[in-house]
Amino acid sequence: MARYRDAVCRLCRREGAKLFLKGDRCYKPACPIEKRGTQPPGQHGNSLRRGKALVGYGQQLREKQKVKRIYFILEGQFRNYFERAARMKGITGENLLFLLERRLDNAVYRAGFSTSRRQARQLVNHGHIQVNDRKVDIPSFQVKPGDVISVRDASRKNSHIEGAWQTASGRGRPSWINADGGGEMTARVASLPVRDDIDRTINEQLIVELYSK
Repeated sequence: MARYRDAVCRLCRREGAKLFLKGDRCYKPACPIEKRGTQPPGQHGNSLRRGKALVGYGQQLREKQKVKRIYFILEGQFRNYFERAARMKGITGENLLFLLERRLDNAVYRAGFSTSRRQARQLVNHGHIQVNDRKVDIPSFQVKPGDVISVRDASRKNSHIEGAWQTASGRGRPSWINADGGGEMTARVASLPVRDDIDRTINEQLIVELYSK
């Protein structure tokens, strides 16, 4: 989450899946999931995977925790997004994911300006990012179709941004973001996200069931 200061790789192992929290390292053999598998961290981690699989409330809670950690947000923020999604037309679970995808820090990451959402949040907080030629330093800012996301001129020589931009094609971009692919470091929000653009291992219905109790 936003104030988590321990090793983020532990979160991936706790959830039993890659959450891509460590940038390019997640794509390399050095990733702890590649080296140690999905055994949860800690002295008794191996015993947590024995016996019965999680069902019911336990399964729902783990799914919510996984999505919170993917997008690196706190519980209060997450619940606010869920309540907002529930008031929208359509499927509540998908609406929740669409709202999370449209966060500016996520859009910065998905466009290729950073190698992780945590790094993207820092870029936004520190004023490196513009939306429609205006500086925006609010990570939760909701982007919309037609918005142009860019790196400020003074920040284009930042080694972290340059490195992320050069390797972005290898990580892939979603269909709802079009990047210029050159040295301008700009990306356009072409449309709203669709479910196929989002991690298919997420079972958003479990989160809806958890909050509906």
